[in-house]
Amino acid sequence: MPPPVADLLITGCSQLVTLQGPVPRRGRALGDLAIIDDGALLVSNHRIRAVGPRRQVERLRDARRAEKLDLGGQVVHPGFVDSHTHLIFPASRAAEYEQRICGKTYEQIARSGGGIRLTVKALRRASPAQLKNHALEFLREFAAHGTTTLEAKTGYGLDWKNELKILKVLADLRQQQPLDIVPTFLGAHVVPSEFRTRPDAWVNLLVEQLIPAVAKAGLAEFCDVFSERGAFTVTQAAKILEAGQACGLAPRIHAEQLSNTGAARLAVKLQAASSDHLEKINRADIRALAASNVVCTLLPGCSFHLGLQNYAPARELIAAGAVVALATDFNPGTSPTVSMPMILSLACTQMRMTPSEALAAATINPAYSLRRHGCIGSLDVGKYADLAAFDVADYREIPYYFGVNLCSMTMKRGVIVHSKKM
Repeated sequence: MPPPVADLLITGCSQLVTLQGPVPRRGRALGDLAIIDDGALLVSNHRIRAVGPRRQVERLRDARRAEKLDLGGQVVHPGFVDSHTHLIFPASRAAEYEQRICGKTYEQIARSGGGIRLTVKALRRASPAQLKNHALEFLREFAAHGTTTLEAKTGYGLDWKNELKILKVLADLRQQQPLDIVPTFLGAHVVPSEFRTRPDAWVNLLVEQLIPAVAKAGLAEFCDVFSERGAFTVTQAAKILEAGQACGLAPRIHAEQLSNTGAARLAVKLQAASSDHLEKINRADIRALAASNVVCTLLPGCSFHLGLQNYAPARELIAAGAVVALATDFNPGTSPTVSMPMILSLACTQMRMTPSEALAAATINPAYSLRRHGCIGSLDVGKYADLAAFDVADYREIPYYFGVNLCSMTMKRGVIVHSKKM
């Protein structure tokens, strides 16, 4: 925790998008942003002490003594919570980008030695310092686009030495920069090359040794699996995630991205924190997810970057009452973007989410999936002062101006971590 700072009055918010209300957001409630026109916030010791109409907040005795930050009519909302990223990797896979443009599929590239396993080879050669410096550059960009909390997965090491290397880099980053990073163990990203002909041996190693060791060291909060053709079956995924649960690591799962495997139903069965991707879910999957508390984390950046026509059925999930979230899926192969505003644009144009639904799905619902909704995700008294200011007149302009970064300021726990004036 950073040292206490002076009380701060944040005023001049043309729209203060608070997201106050029920958690998680479902159905029609997803579009209720609880906006305060001409709003203000009083921040004290990293947390929100008061929130409301400007005149009401400014009359508070402590507000009159506080340092004043007048935003001059900008839109303010909770900092973005990016609940699915692969932050630690050594380099891009730009050559594969060109290969896909020329007609090769993601699966063809993977079978020829590219894809995830190519990044694994490069990461094993990289030093912790190289990985940390690379990640720091991206974390500055996350902050510059309004993100204040992000989940980060392992999965590019795929042996104990290198998965541990990633986890230790994440632990260092949590101490050395201001954004909150939530670590997830993804030892089951794909089967390592060394175990390609005996995948069950890798599953057993994960279950019997790696997952218990990660949990005992306190290096991760969640356990994830990529359940897909060419990765892990639902049976294998269940074994891995149940082992994680037994060690105190809550399950997350990559589900139904390229084919329908039954992984979304497994997420429901295990009461997973989230089921991510979901491009290939069916009506029965939607009904099951809607009847659960599993957060459906949609990743439109991946479909966009791969040039796919198929996006997750956001409208059907929302209509059914599922808990819907959005994330970047930041990674070197399929979604190399740190921009949550761009993800909102894709959610609106490609998945027909309204701007209000997209904003709630990028703040309070992912906070719920990371089990941090009690302290982040909305602008409520007592929560951390995690917020982003955008130089627009209306919150709908954030996704409207696609590919443009209009974030003027990002604040983490009451401290400005990005400002266009800095």
